[in-house]
Amino acid sequence: MESPERPRMSISGDEDVERQRLTESEKPLSPAPEKAAGANVHPAFFIVSWIFFSNCTILLNKWLIDTAGFRYPILLTTWHLIFASLATQLLSRTTTLLSSRHAIPITGRLYLRSVLPIGIAYSASLVCSNLTYLYLSVAFTQMLKAAAPVAVLFVAWLWGVENPTLRRVLNVWVIVLGVVLASVGEVAFSWTGVLFQVGGIVFEAVRLVMVQVLLSDKGSGGGGGGSGEAKGLGMDPLVGLYYYAPVCAAMNLLVAAVVEWPSFDPADVGRAGWGMLFLSGVVAFMLNVASVFVIGKTSGLAMCLTGILKNILLVVASVLIWKTAITPLQFIGYAIACFGLVYYSLGWEQMVAQSAAGWHYVKNVWDQDDGATSIGIGNGISVSVKQVRRAVIFGLGLMTVGLLFYGLVPVSDKVATTTKL
Repeated sequence: MESPERPRMSISGDEDVERQRLTESEKPLSPAPEKAAGANVHPAFFIVSWIFFSNCTILLNKWLIDTAGFRYPILLTTWHLIFASLATQLLSRTTTLLSSRHAIPITGRLYLRSVLPIGIAYSASLVCSNLTYLYLSVAFTQMLKAAAPVAVLFVAWLWGVENPTLRRVLNVWVIVLGVVLASVGEVAFSWTGVLFQVGGIVFEAVRLVMVQVLLSDKGSGGGGGGSGEAKGLGMDPLVGLYYYAPVCAAMNLLVAAVVEWPSFDPADVGRAGWGMLFLSGVVAFMLNVASVFVIGKTSGLAMCLTGILKNILLVVASVLIWKTAITPLQFIGYAIACFGLVYYSLGWEQMVAQSAAGWHYVKNVWDQDDGATSIGIGNGISVSVKQVRRAVIFGLGLMTVGLLFYGLVPVSDKVATTTKL
């Protein structure tokens, strides 16, 4: 499991660092036509698109379930899977985005042994992740997700495909310590929400390991029982969704019929808005499309750092949108967990090298001299481009610090301040 991982093939957008460790093992064997489609586009575009659609998916799910009153997370997941099923069928007939599926010999036996179990774990992970939004804030949910590498490592060890070293185990305990501190500092703690999130993490870990064992180039190895039939099989997220979504939608619909349908109120659909529900399906599906391009256009290192940045941005968004209070203990705990995640993914040498390269780049941008180039700002006053650049860098740093301190202010204090104004 040492190869970088791809982003999660998920409707809910919960793609994290441990998912990016399997990127290489899940790349299609034959060149995917869609990767050539964006040959002239800078990789940063695909990274930004992935971050945008991933975060929008999570924020939309949280808003629909918690704020808009559509408190049916299983039905919402079912709708996303039905939309994905229809969209992938349409794309398979009108574009070349899913052409790589023709190189994958899916037989009935292989479907039952490989695709169906992975689809069940995939579906359970999505349902648990959406149920979490009934009980926990987006910020605290992202902090809990920092423990995902722990679950992946443990499941891989049980499966026989990973032999953890002492350094890896100690690193995992650092991440656990950070997550525990973040949990202790949570103001609106809910055991039910935590258990659902842990369930989502565990099911996703099982899915990832099964994908590595059964559907990757290493499919015949390990203790997972991968057969020779599965050896050499690889799927990108969109092709996987093409096979998983229909069976997952059917299973979710059966569960929803028992759990949520008896209490379902059609008026809740109107309150949430047909347009918003349709938009959530589109955004969730676009996340999977974006992830296809990200896999082919970025390195494992870029994916790792981007995934951590994405989660931090979600925490900030939760603070701004829902006025989520972040306690100092949570801040410290999440910082420790993020450090552990970076170390887990890169190692100390890479961390030092990348930090030095980043500092060197910022210093060069800060010190870059554009000669006599200047910008007029009226009244005969002009400033150099160098001064503008420094002001922008300083402003971004100040805004970041301000957001962090804003999150540390208790909600009651924010309300009191607003009332006075």
